[in-house]
Amino acid sequence: MNKDFWKTVFCWLETASIEDIRDKQSAVRQMHDQIEDRDLQADIRRIVRFMDQELLARAELAKLIKIKVISL
Repeated sequence: MNKDFWKTVFCWLETASIEDIRDKQSAVRQMHDQIEDRDLQADIRRIVRFMDQELLARAELAKLIKIKVISL
């Protein structure tokens, strides 16, 4: 996948809702099982990892914001 594709993925991840990310993640995982090309499978696993990282980062940020609000 080319550089422009990855830029698009990252831009989408920054603006997508949590529900959108989870929905796409499910669809991408299903796609992975149907594809035989090893390079494409690796790219799909990479996309899923980036989605996981984004979801975890948002959860951590929400937790930090909550802690900060409570301590004020």
